[in-house]
Amino acid sequence: MSEKDEHTTFAAGGMEGARRATGMPPAAAGHEVRRWSAQRKEEVVLQLLQGASLDELSRKLGVPHYRLEEWRSTALHGMREALKERGKGDPLAAELVRAKQQIGELAMRNELLEERLKKGAQ
Repeated sequence: MSEKDEHTTFAAGGMEGARRATGMPPAAAGHEVRRWSAQRKEEVVLQLLQGASLDELSRKLGVPHYRLEEWRSTALHGMREALKERGKGDPLAAELVRAKQQIGELAMRNELLEERLKKGAQ
């Protein structure tokens, strides 16, 4: 065995059972380690909310139970907060309401001025 082969064998053997700096074990066999986008997390959370088994999803996706529960909890919290907010609607809609109020005030002023003109003309 060459010196290079020994080093490679040692390095590969040294990784067995190793943990990452985050404390997580290397990817489970057959599961690719990758970052989960918000959209992908949302899809998983929706499956959980629709009654999918936490165990099955965990095995299928290679994501620990606690992480799936964390995503579900975060999503529910965000939904609650979004439903609590009042008055933070569409800014365009708010601008339209203000414009309609101004139009109403101007229309009333015009009517009052027209009445004064009519009274003055008599």
